[in-house]
Amino acid sequence: MNRHDAMKHSRRSFLRVAAAVAAGLAAGALPDALHAQGGASKSLRIGVIGSGRIGGTVGELWVKAGHQVMFSSLDLEHDKALAARVGAGARAGTPKEAAAFGEVLLVSVPYSALPQLGRDLGDLLKGKIVLDTCNPIPGRDGDMALEARAKGTGVVSPQLLLGARLVRAFNSVGYTSLQSGAHRAGERIAIPLAADDPAALQTAERLVRDAGFEPVAVGPLARAKEFDPGAPVFGRALTAAELRSGLGIKP
Repeated sequence: MNRHDAMKHSRRSFLRVAAAVAAGLAAGALPDALHAQGGASKSLRIGVIGSGRIGGTVGELWVKAGHQVMFSSLDLEHDKALAARVGAGARAGTPKEAAAFGEVLLVSVPYSALPQLGRDLGDLLKGKIVLDTCNPIPGRDGDMALEARAKGTGVVSPQLLLGARLVRAFNSVGYTSLQSGAHRAGERIAIPLAADDPAALQTAERLVRDAGFEPVAVGPLARAKEFDPGAPVFGRALTAAELRSGLGIKP
């Protein structure tokens, strides 16, 4: 093969590869490593307010997925130890620092703490996507939990965290299932979500997938009551199909 023929052959090979890449993009068939270069996989800054069983577990999963996470609670030494254990991508701070740091916030505190938290964080919550995992437990949270149960957390939580773009998330599956079931083989554990803000819901769905679970959009915040404590699906590690069936949602 002379030099001219070799150049023509090389050009044809390049065009075939380019065409295959274009076809892969169109079909969504390229490897995850290539998809990860896209804007949808941009690392997010996430502030975790309440780094206990749920907040600590989910926050660690997000660090492993490549996000930057600041853990916070009433015990800064605990948060520092947690961040050190989780490693690169994790840090610790106060709740106000975490609220200022995060593009997205995850709040996981006793429900009775939400009114004061909303006052303390004030403007730091406004306009931010907030994933609310908090559950009203009457034996722990008192009478306000009874009102939240009756009205539904999707109605009450936005009144306590004013200005937040709220998503109810990660409240219905126990932390042990979150620890052991993340990224499991086969059908993943489903996480029900409720939100009034479509863009906030989309971000929450992405973060649920990044943590190793399957998001199921239940509907607006008013429907969060359907997976609050006491609901038939609450506390169960269900697949997406099982969750939709339990909630009467068509695929």
